[in-house]
Amino acid sequence: MPFTTTKSAFWKGFRDSAPFILVSGPFGLLFGVLAAEAGLIVPEAFAFSMAVFAGSAQFTALQLMQENAPVFIVLISALAVNLRVAMYSASLTPYLGSAPLWQRALAAYLTVDQAYALSIVQFESEPKMTVPQRMAYFFGTNGLVAPVWMIATVTGVMVGSQIPASWGLDFVLPLAFLAMIGPMLRTAAHLAACFAAIVTALFAVVLPYNLGLIVAGLVGMMVGAQVELWLERRKLATEAVQ
Repeated sequence: MPFTTTKSAFWKGFRDSAPFILVSGPFGLLFGVLAAEAGLIVPEAFAFSMAVFAGSAQFTALQLMQENAPVFIVLISALAVNLRVAMYSASLTPYLGSAPLWQRALAAYLTVDQAYALSIVQFESEPKMTVPQRMAYFFGTNGLVAPVWMIATVTGVMVGSQIPASWGLDFVLPLAFLAMIGPMLRTAAHLAACFAAIVTALFAVVLPYNLGLIVAGLVGMMVGAQVELWLERRKLATEAVQ
């Protein structure tokens, strides 16, 4: 559906993101509970979520902090978990790169999995959207999810250990990532990177401080890049023969 105003684009992003509150709500609640168990009080947990606003990186950092890992390891591990955001940013640049600097800076802060997944699909399906409309849509995808995440974080800290373990909130994290990543595995390079990272992570699980995650991510990226290069060369060779 073509957009006529930036306002309509914003509300389209807002509506499209609504199902993701079923993920961000329990996810934020779980982070709040774990933060309380780690000794964080409400203002500290809220500041953590506001400053980082990246669930997987927050969980990684919190776990390593509980294990008394060196600060350097905590920072590197959290950064490694969020390396995918750099790829998201590169993918969004052709669509949002000409927006004003302050909008791009705010968009960089708000670039999370659901915002990217929804936005890239929308921008590809509606190529006639203007840059202001694209930016409005992007902000709309966080108009509901971000507040729910913050509220759930505070709620989780306040209720703390009162949530029974039988609820299985810790299972929300892998489900959320499977739901978002699964549809994105569309090429051989994607699949190769995914399975290479999985296999590496299984063997590297013995490494301390969750360093296996960093190793697996690096291996996955290298394998994916090599497969993509191989496929490109094969395509060029085939075209040359024809």
